[in-house]
Amino acid sequence: MLNCEPLYYIHSIESQELLSIRRQTMKRRHFLQMAAGATATALVERSSALTRCAEHIALCIDKVSVELAPGVVVRTTAYNGQIPGSVLRMREGIPTSIVLTNLTSRAESVQWYGLPRSGAFAAKMQDPIVEPGATQIHEVIPGAVGTRWYRAHSMASTNALRSAENGQFGFLIVSSRNEAGAYDQEVLLAVRHWEAKPERSQSVRYACFNDKLMGAGEPIRVRTGQRVLFRFLNASEHEETCLHLPGHRFEVIALDGNPVPRQAAVDVLSMAPGERIDAIVKMDSPGTWILGSVDDAERARGLGIHIEYADQSGAPRWSAPAALDWSYTRFSSAHALERQTGQASSVFLERSSGYDGHLHWTFNGRSYPDLGSLPIWKSEGLRLKMMNTTGQNHFVHLPHCNFALARVHQVPVAGVVKDTIRLERYNVVEADVIPNRQRS
Repeated sequence: MLNCEPLYYIHSIESQELLSIRRQTMKRRHFLQMAAGATATALVERSSALTRCAEHIALCIDKVSVELAPGVVVRTTAYNGQIPGSVLRMREGIPTSIVLTNLTSRAESVQWYGLPRSGAFAAKMQDPIVEPGATQIHEVIPGAVGTRWYRAHSMASTNALRSAENGQFGFLIVSSRNEAGAYDQEVLLAVRHWEAKPERSQSVRYACFNDKLMGAGEPIRVRTGQRVLFRFLNASEHEETCLHLPGHRFEVIALDGNPVPRQAAVDVLSMAPGERIDAIVKMDSPGTWILGSVDDAERARGLGIHIEYADQSGAPRWSAPAALDWSYTRFSSAHALERQTGQASSVFLERSSGYDGHLHWTFNGRSYPDLGSLPIWKSEGLRLKMMNTTGQNHFVHLPHCNFALARVHQVPVAGVVKDTIRLERYNVVEADVIPNRQRS
């Protein structure tokens, strides 16, 4: 059952106080080493409003250089000096403070997927800005168990190159207080595509899991009979991807962190930007394998990782899947029924030529920032009907909201809840909008 009622507060620390705290704790070059908790504790002790928090997390935004493979270095901005950023683990219902410090020279904003808004921020779609050199404390009581994520909240349209080369993303995992653990090993894999040249910001040169191109990092080591929980995240800005592990099947248990009503085993996982998939894989095919993209060119750019069974050796093997067996409808409740809704809004996704000679994507004939508004925060039971009239897939995300899928390609769907939807070309998706906020 989806629970979306945490508390969410934000406190700013003035620059003079921040400087005082830093002088008392550490020099800048040692700041990241304390991300596990000491810095967060020092900051929280200076903020009486947060003394009730049981757990503290420090998150720092700064410039980094990451070696994807020998001789392949990416210079970017990241969280806590790594890509992906530190895994933020929270426990259901346990008050947690996130101490966010911006050590860059430009303003930043972080979007927390799956942490609903409340209080003064409930009706705002834009996340608070963290100015250069500033620190904010985000206080959270997580309530929605599952695989979430966090990322820099900047639009690609304002600076396409910056968005494409940004390393600011990471896993945010909320676990149950009574989680039994029906798996033997947990593996977190974030897909990321890296661009080639400033003048060709859409030309992908590298693709990888986490921070390593295939073959450049350690393999995933398993034993026969293990059940491995894979948490996948597509953290790319524009690129879809399809993943396959020869000789094995993915038992999908959650989409975007939300448990699916009907678990299903598939050969291929298809992921749009921003989507997450939790899947259990039973390790019952000993050998050395490649878990990677079904696209040969994408795999050649680095999107893959080796799976190595104990006591096995040899070159990792790859074989293409027989078919792409992916659809949201596979995970619907077995008895999906049409649900009644209070209001309905239709959105047509179209494309047109803009004044600058480039193609522009529009909703109902308008493009950002002149889209108008939907009655989301003041209504109950809003159903959104999204029609893609273009020949290209698009991806829809509404900040601080979930979509309860109702129909996909004219097929009724029930029980599938997501925060990001792939809207396939020339197709229609209907979904009920669920604001992610604390109920008043």
